[in-house]
Amino acid sequence: MQQWQSKLSQLEVGTVLLNEPMSKYTTWKIGGPADALIVPENTEQLASLIRLLHAEQIPWMTIGKGSNMLVSDKGIRGAVIKLGKDLEDIEFRGTDVTAGGGASFVRLSIMAGKNGLTGLEFAGGIPGTVGGAVYMNAGAHGSDVSRIFKSAEIVLETGELVTYGAEEMEFAYRHSVLHERPGIVARAHFSLETGDRLEIAAAMAAYKDRRRKTQPLQQPCAGSVFRNPSGDHAARLIEAAGLKGRRVGGAEISELHANFIVNTGQATAEDVLTLMEQIKDTIYSKYEIALVPEVYFVGER
Repeated sequence: MQQWQSKLSQLEVGTVLLNEPMSKYTTWKIGGPADALIVPENTEQLASLIRLLHAEQIPWMTIGKGSNMLVSDKGIRGAVIKLGKDLEDIEFRGTDVTAGGGASFVRLSIMAGKNGLTGLEFAGGIPGTVGGAVYMNAGAHGSDVSRIFKSAEIVLETGELVTYGAEEMEFAYRHSVLHERPGIVARAHFSLETGDRLEIAAAMAAYKDRRRKTQPLQQPCAGSVFRNPSGDHAARLIEAAGLKGRRVGGAEISELHANFIVNTGQATAEDVLTLMEQIKDTIYSKYEIALVPEVYFVGER
C-alpha cells in the first residue's frame, strides 16, 4: 500500500476501495482498476480528501454515473472520487432548486416536472450527475445547464470551498471553467419557472420515446461519441460513410444510431479507441471534417 493510501484510513474521508475495477462504474462496462475509489459522504469529507491529495500531489478525478467516459484497460493511477449519499440530495423552494453534485440529472428533471416546474425537460435523457452536467454544461433539445444555472458550491483542487455564479462558470458549448480550473461541484442551484405539469410530462414523454426509438439504450454505451460539427450531425456523416455496424473486437457502431458505439459483451477500451480512430479517419478522408470526441478517455495508456 502506498503512503497516501494508508493516510486515507487515518482521515474521515468516506468509503475507500483499493484496486477497484472501474468497469463496475461506467455505462460502457469498460475499465481497469483504480488505485483507490473514494466515496466522501459530505462536503467536509470531500474537502478533507482533496486537501490530502493536493498535499501528497496525487492525481485525482471524479466519476458520476460513468457515462460519457472511456476508462483505460490498464485502469487509473491515483484516486477516483465518487460523491456519496449526502451529496445526492435535492431540495425545492418555490421555483429554485438545490441539488447535490452526485444527484442524478434525470431524477432531478423528473422531480422538477412533478413539482410543476419547467426548464429541466431537456435533462430527462442525460444519464449523468448534476455535477457532471454543470462541468460539461450538458444540454439537449435546444437547451443546456447555462440557461437555468444560478450558482454552485465547488471544492477546488486545493481543497478550498468557493461559490461560483454563472459568470464565473464561463459556460460555452459543452464547456465550463472547471475544464481549466479543476474542482468538484458539491452542490448546484438552479432557477426554474412555473409550468403546467401535464405539458411538462408530455414533453418529457416525447423525448423519452424518441430516445427509445433512435438510441441503443439496451446495450452498454456512453451516449454520443462525437460532437456535432457546425451545421451538421456526426451520426449523419458516419451513416453516410457506410460505417454503421462496423466492429472492432467487442465494440460496434450501433445499427440504430451511428454516433453510438456499443459494447456487445467483451469490448475493451482499445477496441473502442481503434473504432473511434477509424471513424475519424474515414470522415476526414471523405468529407474533410475533423470529428471531435464528446467522450473522455481517462486512465493509463
